[in-house]
Amino acid sequence: MNKNINGSLGGRLKQARSHKGWSLDRAGAETGVSKAMLGQIERGESSPTIVRLWSIANGFELPLSYFLTDLEVTKTPDLMKNEESDIEVVTLFPFDKETGMETFQIILAPGREYLSAPHNKGVIEHIIVVSGSMEYFLNKRWKHLAEGQVVKFGANRQHGYRNLSQSPTKIHNIICYKSLDR
Repeated sequence: MNKNINGSLGGRLKQARSHKGWSLDRAGAETGVSKAMLGQIERGESSPTIVRLWSIANGFELPLSYFLTDLEVTKTPDLMKNEESDIEVVTLFPFDKETGMETFQIILAPGREYLSAPHNKGVIEHIIVVSGSMEYFLNKRWKHLAEGQVVKFGANRQHGYRNLSQSPTKIHNIICYKSLDR
């Protein structure tokens, strides 16, 4: 990630924290991300992973696209890879206040597993397998999804995704934030 992206993310984080009136300590408690790491992100000194950005967005009750849109990226706008290089997230439709929704394309590398902490109450995820196959985790069980299959669930409980195949899996993730002010 280049300096411009780090600065943009840092500015967004600082703005969100200021809007809530939170100290770094409070932001750390709400997001599960350390005060030191939040400070580094705000100063543009650290590149957060997608996983960490999800935690921050969830803690602030913000859509993930709040942090991903309008970034100065030289290659593909709205594309961000996490530091492990095994998951790509592309914003297809940024958060829309009127509908309370945002849409992402996620590409999971072979062998990639991602477990998410519960999102805020009222958040619903819709998963569409565009290519490949995957498993999703819900209610303490992994369930298979093949290309073209879909699932919808309340994301206010632990959930996750994994790709056990030898090829990348592409999914579309539509997130509906029912509880956010519109």
